[in-house]
Amino acid sequence: MARSLWKGAISFGLVNVPVELFPAEERKEFQFSMLDKRDLSPVGYKRYNKKSGKEVAWNDIVKGYEYDKDRYVVLTEEDFRRANVKATRTIDIKAFVPAKEIPAQYFETP
Repeated sequence: MARSLWKGAISFGLVNVPVELFPAEERKEFQFSMLDKRDLSPVGYKRYNKKSGKEVAWNDIVKGYEYDKDRYVVLTEEDFRRANVKATRTIDIKAFVPAKEIPAQYFETP
């Protein structure tokens, strides 16, 4: 069974309907693995410091925005939460439109 992409609610007026959003299509694609051609062992990605060449643990990694060459502003999880002040777990329905007003291209592929 497919996993939901989003859980929340659709609300209009005093009506609140819990919903889950699922993918509308199932893609069948090849998934290739990177292998070492010498012994066909899987090859992984290494997190490393580009200056020192040393490996970096996940708990030592932060997110930053480069605003000038080699100058960064570090952002915390709290910064991301505060920046997304309008995020809710509801979908507010403002209006309904007749189906014929929706371009056909939106029905072809989600």
